[in-house]
Amino acid sequence: MSLSLKPRNPVRAKISAVGSFVPPRLLTNADLEKMVTTNDQWITERTGIRERHIVDQGTATSDLAAEAARNCLAHRNIPADTLDAILVATVTPDMFFPATACLVQTKIGAAGAWGFDLSAACSGFIYTLQVGAKLIESGAHKRVMVIGADVMSSILDYTDRSTCILFGDGAGAVLLEAAEPDEIGLVDFIHEIDGSGASALYMPGGGSLHPSTPETIAAKMHFVHQEGGAVFKVAVRKMAELSEALLTRNGLTAADIDLFIPHQANKRIILATAERLGMPEEKIVINIGQYGNTTGGTIPLAMDTALSEGRLKKGMTILLASFGGGYTVGATLLRWEF
Repeated sequence: MSLSLKPRNPVRAKISAVGSFVPPRLLTNADLEKMVTTNDQWITERTGIRERHIVDQGTATSDLAAEAARNCLAHRNIPADTLDAILVATVTPDMFFPATACLVQTKIGAAGAWGFDLSAACSGFIYTLQVGAKLIESGAHKRVMVIGADVMSSILDYTDRSTCILFGDGAGAVLLEAAEPDEIGLVDFIHEIDGSGASALYMPGGGSLHPSTPETIAAKMHFVHQEGGAVFKVAVRKMAELSEALLTRNGLTAADIDLFIPHQANKRIILATAERLGMPEEKIVINIGQYGNTTGGTIPLAMDTALSEGRLKKGMTILLASFGGGYTVGATLLRWEF
C-alpha cells in the first residue's frame, strides 16, 4: 500500500540532512569487567552492547551537540546563520540554565536563531522532531535544527552494573525544511506519557524536590536509577502498540515499512518490539553494539548509520519508535526525501 499525502497543511516538513558525533574514547565490555562484577558475554547476551563512547572530563553535552550540528550543516552545505531555530533534546544539559540550545547556538555561530531544550528522556528526539516540524509547517520558519544529545556517563554510577553497562555518550542532529510539492516528508505521529511509571526509570536528585546536598550525594541520588524488568516489559508493549496504531491510522501495515529505526535501548527490546509488529530483522536498524544507549542521540545516530550503510534512500517509508523514562513513548511515520 502506498503512502499518500494527508490534506492537513499547505506546508509539510521533511528531514533534509543528518549529522552525528560521538567522542573518540571507547569503554568496552572488557573495560567494564575491571570496574564492576560483570563480563562481556553477560552484557552482550542481555543487551547486545559491545562498546560505548565516553567523553573525556570537561566535555559537555553542548560540545557533542555542536559537533553533530556542524556535521549536519556540512551535509547540507549551508552556513549556521541560515538556521531559524535550534531545538535540543537532552536529559544531561550542561547546566540547569542557560539551555543547551543557547550554548550550541553560539558555538556553531547560528546568529539570529532562537531555541530551547526539551526533556523527554529517550523519547526526547522524536518529541522534539515534531515540535520542529510544526514550526516548519506553520510557515514561521524555513530551517530548524533538531538535536538529540546526552552525556550519560555524567549521571551513571559505575558500581551499579544494572545501569552503567547500558549507556554511552553521543549526539545526532537533523535539519528540517519545507518539503517540495511532490514530496511527503513527515506524515504522522503518536506520543504518549504515563507518569505512574516515573520511579521505574529516573534520576531523583538535583531538582527542586531533592536539591543537591551532601546527603543526596551520599545516597547516590544524582545517578540513573532503573527497574530493568519493569522497563523492558512496558517498553516492548508500548512501542509496539503505538507503532501499530500509527500504521493503522495511515492505512499501512508493517509490510509497507521499508526501514524501522527504533530507540537503541537494548537489542532484546528492539527485536521483541519488531516481532510484535511482524517486522523482519533485515528492515531494522540496530547499532547499539557500537554505541550503547545514548538516550536523546540514539535515533539520529541510527539514521546516520543507515545512511553510511546505504540502507536509507530517497522514497523510503520510515517508522521511528521510542520509549523512555517518564514513562514517555512515541512513534513517527515519514517518507525519506534525500
